[in-house]
Amino acid sequence: MTARRIDGKTLSAQVRTEVAARAAALTASGRQPALAVILVGGDPASQVYVRNKIAACKQAGIRSIHETYGAELREGELLARIHALNQDDGVHGILVQLPLPPHINAQRVIEAISPRKDVDGFHVANAGALMVGQPGFRPCTPLGCMRMLEHVGMSNLRGKHAVVVGRSNIVGKPMALMLLGADATVTIAHSGTPDLAATCRQADVLVAAAGKPRMITGSMIKPGAVVIDVGINRLPDGTLCGDVDFASAEGVADWITPVPGGVGPMTIAMLLANTVQACEQY
Repeated sequence: MTARRIDGKTLSAQVRTEVAARAAALTASGRQPALAVILVGGDPASQVYVRNKIAACKQAGIRSIHETYGAELREGELLARIHALNQDDGVHGILVQLPLPPHINAQRVIEAISPRKDVDGFHVANAGALMVGQPGFRPCTPLGCMRMLEHVGMSNLRGKHAVVVGRSNIVGKPMALMLLGADATVTIAHSGTPDLAATCRQADVLVAAAGKPRMITGSMIKPGAVVIDVGINRLPDGTLCGDVDFASAEGVADWITPVPGGVGPMTIAMLLANTVQACEQY
């Protein structure tokens, strides 16, 4: 058996087409969706991510406000700028690119963003809404993963066992909650879980988000499982790989996401979708 690939590039293009149509309708009514993206410091990876997000906004007909500050920016100044953007009716989404310089409390910054403009889905109000199954913005990466599962016919996971390897608040926990919302039985594991291989082999849906290159091998995967690889790691030779050893996994899984070209494009697509939703609800 050779796994079928979940093509994130193709699926994200479909999502972007849908988003662009909604954005065009809003703009025609006099309300163009707008996303403010704030970058503090000169982290090279963050600069690339921000450029990609701004380019994606332009393609989707979303106005982007790009603000870049030096690493010496004081926390109070950043909070004041976020407060001003919260009050600006022409801005519907606010994204502060992480990581921030160490002297700035990232959680304090996230909580300063209005929940109705928190298109990253990290504010405690949106996290709480996810916890209890109420409407709210969902974090973009887990949301993209769920869209991929829907694409392969797994929107309802009743009777299925999902395992999420990775406990972070950005991916692991929100992903687990979304899977629970789809009626799956969910186990959250991590690199130190006793007999991780046995835990992974229980999974009908396996989500790898531990940040460890090729940590999940084919011998750890249940035959016929759907494997969602959230990891993106740069190897010493400069190539990219996921948390799953793709070469061994694709001979066991039914569906699998590649790296690159899998979850990554979906994350930006769902950011655009959240921004348009924020404008629709504003």
